[in-house]
Amino acid sequence: MMVHIPKVLTPEQVTDCRRLLQQAQWIDGKATAGFQSALAKDNLQLPEDSPEGRQMGELILQALGRNPLFISAALPSKVFPPLFNCYQGGQSFGLHVDNAVREVRSTGERIRTDLSATLFFTHPDEYNGGELLVEDTYGTHSVKLAAGDLILYPSTSLHRVNPVTRGARVCSFFWLQSMVRDDGQRSLLFDLDSSIQQLNRELGAGHASSVQLTGVYHNLLRRWAEV
Repeated sequence: MMVHIPKVLTPEQVTDCRRLLQQAQWIDGKATAGFQSALAKDNLQLPEDSPEGRQMGELILQALGRNPLFISAALPSKVFPPLFNCYQGGQSFGLHVDNAVREVRSTGERIRTDLSATLFFTHPDEYNGGELLVEDTYGTHSVKLAAGDLILYPSTSLHRVNPVTRGARVCSFFWLQSMVRDDGQRSLLFDLDSSIQQLNRELGAGHASSVQLTGVYHNLLRRWAEV
């Protein structure tokens, strides 16, 4: 399941982050790549202990914590501290799959990567190329979103970033461990939650059908969640 989450950050927050990104010190992106990914990865990245990165990461996590669509789609248990990358001058990231487990360097905590997320800081018209291409059973999906928007997709997916041939593509990227490990189960819960919200808008939250389906949702979540 891929979910587009618009306007995670406001235009003002995007502007503030871009100012921090311009003054930060960038390093080779291979610093956080696994063995196979390092062979395909060509970009720049902020160090994990970058003060600018930590400041922006806190902003992103706070925004996601207030975003109902993100909570419904991800059912997050743990979130890896957001990282930041930049592609320019023909840089790209070849086809790869994300590591199954990531370790937070500052704490040693391990996170199972159920979901991957990319949050865009540059507008699509500011650069050529740079599309995120995600493969699933329905084909290849091309993603190039507005600044402040986020794409959420299963970490099991093969994906790549096309070469950036003009300008620069600057994003935050991170991983999540969901309370519901299985993508199929998580998708069913998301569809059910979306339907309940629609019923609430049309019939009112106290309608019998909405109450009954809400019970089904929580009973399924109780069956499948790992907490």
